[in-house]
Order: sequence, then C-alpha cells, then structure tokens
Amino acid sequence: MKSLSYGRQWIDDADIDEVASVLKGDWLTQGPTVERFEKALADYIGVRHVVAFSSGTAALHGAVAAAGVEEGDRVLTTPLTFAATANVALYMGAEPVFADIYHGTLCMHPRKAEERLQELPRKIKAIIPVSFAGYPFDIEPFKFMAHDYDAVLIEDACHSLGGYRGNDHYGDRRKIGRDADMTALSFHPVKHITTGEGGAVATDNNVFARRLRLFRNHGITRTADEFEEKPDGPWHSEMQTLGFNYRLSDIHCALGLSQLKRLDAFVERRRELANLYRGHLSGLRGVYQPPALEGHAYHLFPIRVAPELRGALFAHLAENDVRLQVHYPPVPLHPYYKKRFGYKKGDFPEAERFYEETISLPLFPLMEDADVKRVVDCIAKFYEKSNPAA
Repeated sequence: MKSLSYGRQWIDDADIDEVASVLKGDWLTQGPTVERFEKALADYIGVRHVVAFSSGTAALHGAVAAAGVEEGDRVLTTPLTFAATANVALYMGAEPVFADIYHGTLCMHPRKAEERLQELPRKIKAIIPVSFAGYPFDIEPFKFMAHDYDAVLIEDACHSLGGYRGNDHYGDRRKIGRDADMTALSFHPVKHITTGEGGAVATDNNVFARRLRLFRNHGITRTADEFEEKPDGPWHSEMQTLGFNYRLSDIHCALGLSQLKRLDAFVERRRELANLYRGHLSGLRGVYQPPALEGHAYHLFPIRVAPELRGALFAHLAENDVRLQVHYPPVPLHPYYKKRFGYKKGDFPEAERFYEETISLPLFPLMEDADVKRVVDCIAKFYEKSNPAA
C-alpha cells in the first residue's frame, strides 16, 4: 500500500528535460531563463511585472520592503497562516498585528480587520490578507481599507496560484495576482507548481517592481538609467539600498517554466479531487468539510472533527500510511509571539477553534480517485470503531 502525504510535487520527463537544458547551457543563475519565467508568469496572471525570489518567504519579505515598511510601523494580517506572513514584518523592524478569521472562508474577517485598524494607535503600513487553503477571499473591502488608511495591500496568495475571482458567466473572472498592490506566491513542492524552492511577487506598479528587483539582489543595480552617480566605466554598479541575496536561479526557473504549462491542469485536478472528497464524505457523521467556493485553487482540503478525537484520528490514519498535517497553529500563539507581544489563548477565538478541530487531507494532482476513497474509508472505519455518537 502506497503512502499518502498531504501534498507532493509532480515532476515529469518534460520538467527534467527543461532543467537539463539549462544545466548544459551557459547560465545557471542570473541568466535569461529567470526573465523568461517571470514574463510567462506575468502573462498568465495578467500583470506587468513578476519578480522571482528564492522562496515564498523571501517574496513576502521583498513585498513589505517594497511597500516601505520600516521600524515602528505595523502590519495587519490574519492569525491563520504560516508564521512567515507575520515574521516578514518583524524582519523590517515593524510589529505584526492580527484580525481574526471569518469561519465561512477561513480568511481574515473584513469587519474584524476594520475594527482592528480603528483601534490601533500607530500607523498601519501594510495589510496582508491570506487566501487560506486556496480560497480567493473577497478583496474589495481590503482595497477600501488600504485606501482609507493609506496602507499598501499585499495579498499572500501562496496557497492560491491558479485560482480566480469573479464569475466567468459575466466575463469578469480575474486570475489571482491581479487585485492587490502586490501579490506574493510560493513554489514550494506542495504548491500548485514548484521550482524546488522559490517564490515571486506579482504587481502592476513599476515603482514596486524596481524596489523588488533591488531588494532581491543586495540592493544593487547595474541599469544605467537608474544610477544615482556618474558611472566610472561600463562595469559600473551601485548599491542603492540594503537588500538580500534572494535570487532564484535559472535552474529553478527552468522547472517553473515547464510546470507553468500544466498549472491549469493541476488546479483542475485539485478541484476534481475536492469534489470527490465531498461526495465520499457527505453523510459521514462527525466530519465537517469546507464549503464549495467559486474560484478555489485547493492547495489544502481541511476537514474539521471533534477536538477530543482529532489526535486519535490523526494517529489512525498514520498507521494506515496516510500522513496528514495540521494548518496552522495561530501565529500569535506561538511561544515567540506570546512572550514578545503578550498574546494569549482566547484572543482569536475563530482561528483557535479551527486549529483545534482541523486536519488537512491528502490533496495533490498525482492522486488517483481510489486514493480519495481509501482516505475516506479509513476515516469512516475510525468512526465506526470509536462510535462517537454512543
């Protein structure tokens, strides 16, 4: 019996051939394949610029830096996310603050975000909502907030590449990556496409794009029309700001280019698997599944179960070679955040309740239909044995 994990990559011969062609070429990094990948992804999303980074975290770090976040500022985000979404504010000397989620979407609640903005005594420089699990939340309220509070809107779309907003029946479908001032993406192996490790920021803003490119390359430019001082020769370069080595190599980008050709197929398969889960899970007492939502990219398929049964169910599935994960511990309740900022249990009841009840089922395009049934059958057997209704 094969082992199933909550996510994994799908690498085929075309991917390998694309990477091999770069390995046999002249450029392993800082070469033309990086620009090819960025342009292809920008064309897919429908934006002017995509700037590739070495990871999704690096992309988020670049976005907050490009937004001008600095020491003393605050950044508003959701407690239900991977720690990196909030940590990047700390990297800039800013303070991350949080607004609880809406139970229906698992994304940051617009009303609670507005309340948080009103009560904060210091300036919010950036707002970072997260399209959790792949759901493209309603971004319009956050656009208004960003405008009203003079903040930069950064969507953390590391879960949702290939998803969309709007309704295709009315011709207003918009791919994820087009709606915020900047949108951060991740290409980790469990995501919709992979570059091994990697990330990117999509934006229509020329100023942000230039800042992003500087930030990922030590703050150094070699572009003549950007120089602040008179060049001392054709070799001239300038460090104009403090940046990092966050470059993504041509090797990684070759894999990304190949994977991008199958992105829509990958996402469609994820949707098919999610629908299969819904069919098999329907009527299974004690298991609550996420609602079917328009435009979802299904990075994750989190179910909710009784907290007192979750650990045993998790172990039961592991014994049957179904290796799951839990997404995520609320960021403010990590020990670091509790010690530094004084957060405590009960501060974010919706996110905390979800974390106590959730497990993420296996979901990746290489799965077969029978794998879904196997997972659900295993869950059903656990409930038959535990008989929670008794």
